[in-house]
Amino acid sequence: MSTQAYVSTRAGTSAVSLSEAIARGLAPDGGLYIPSRLPALVGQDVAILERLAADSSLPETARLPRVARVALRGFFAGDRLEPQLDAIVDAALDLEAPTTAIPACRDPLFALELFHGPTAAFKDFGARFLAESLQRLQGDSPKPLTILVATSGDTGGAVAAAFHRRPWVRIVILYPRGMVSPLQEQQLTCWGGNVVSLRVDGTFDDCQRLVKEAFVDAELNRKHRFSSANSINIGRLLPQMTYYAASSFDVLRRAGARPSYIVPAGNLGNAFAAVLARAIGCPIDRIVLAHNINRTVPDFLETGLWRPRHGIATLASAMDVGDPSNMERLRSLYPDLEALRAQVSADSVDDAAISARITADFAQYGREWCPHTATAAEVYSRLSAAERRDRPWVLVATAHPAKFNEIVEPLIGKPVTVPQSLARLLCLPQQFSDVAPTLRALAAALE
Repeated sequence: MSTQAYVSTRAGTSAVSLSEAIARGLAPDGGLYIPSRLPALVGQDVAILERLAADSSLPETARLPRVARVALRGFFAGDRLEPQLDAIVDAALDLEAPTTAIPACRDPLFALELFHGPTAAFKDFGARFLAESLQRLQGDSPKPLTILVATSGDTGGAVAAAFHRRPWVRIVILYPRGMVSPLQEQQLTCWGGNVVSLRVDGTFDDCQRLVKEAFVDAELNRKHRFSSANSINIGRLLPQMTYYAASSFDVLRRAGARPSYIVPAGNLGNAFAAVLARAIGCPIDRIVLAHNINRTVPDFLETGLWRPRHGIATLASAMDVGDPSNMERLRSLYPDLEALRAQVSADSVDDAAISARITADFAQYGREWCPHTATAAEVYSRLSAAERRDRPWVLVATAHPAKFNEIVEPLIGKPVTVPQSLARLLCLPQQFSDVAPTLRALAAALE
């Protein structure tokens, strides 16, 4: 297998290795790294993944690492991390990610549950993988990394949990004031030590802009040795492919047809991971993006005009993104609009529909959805009866409803059980600083 290279979406710099792409986070020209070619699953790979899907004796925590070894091998080919891939996935991906049937539904409907990690959100998979990869790349360097993280809710908590108390790194979390849930803010600010939490007087898009501006500022980079743990980092996206790989082969075995996925979408990292998984040969049919009222992507797919805008606060706060970074990756892989439309479709859901769907699906299916998962469930409900009947559908459940208990509990009329991992964090004191949405303010906070 030939060595894999990574190139910028803006084609302004030369190709780099996977290790370099992970360590840098963002390309020097401001672009995002993507593989120069997409490795394909060969017949032997498919056979292994089919066997793993059929092995009922395999513990769930052991399944994903074994799937990752197969699905990610081509992305690591020839890199200095390739010999350590097994150790990385064993340490990072020993998490449950079950695809559970919804038995009360007459049609073949499933939920891909990505909320069983330490911070009860899908970001745990990518954050843990990135931490293990960067630790191996750090080596004996005397200068610690500074990882900048813009978050609309779940990313910051997952990154803090994955990197907390690792002496070779400092984590700086930027989150928008008043635009995350109380429990999310607790997860962003309870760490201390090597985790610095900055509450930005602005939106998530302001936080994301500050991170990008810091990355291209040569003087700040020299001082602080930046890297990123947002989904702009290819090291965050690659491990997310693995749960789509595992899930798709599992549903194909159980339902006898390739599943289609409805993905709650904000910055589009999770959606891009699903597209990558299908592109390398996983048995995935349609990919539908479920947005809240931040309609930048649905409007683009409808009109062909890319018009980023400021994020609007909604109940599904982690998806309040008006200028999603990973659209740059999607458009780089599929520059023709019709080709992109063939890869993904999109719909948007307002707060009233999110609330109504949480209530209705608890009554009908007994399932407790977080507001983000509810956007996917609402988009599913809008499909025609024939579409729901003719193929298996998977709702991507991105966060535990307990993270949004102040929203969910009044709608379903009962308390939501808080996972033990979250309950522990609720007892810790908050530590954060307020900053203006300017690079100068961020630079001062970094000092």
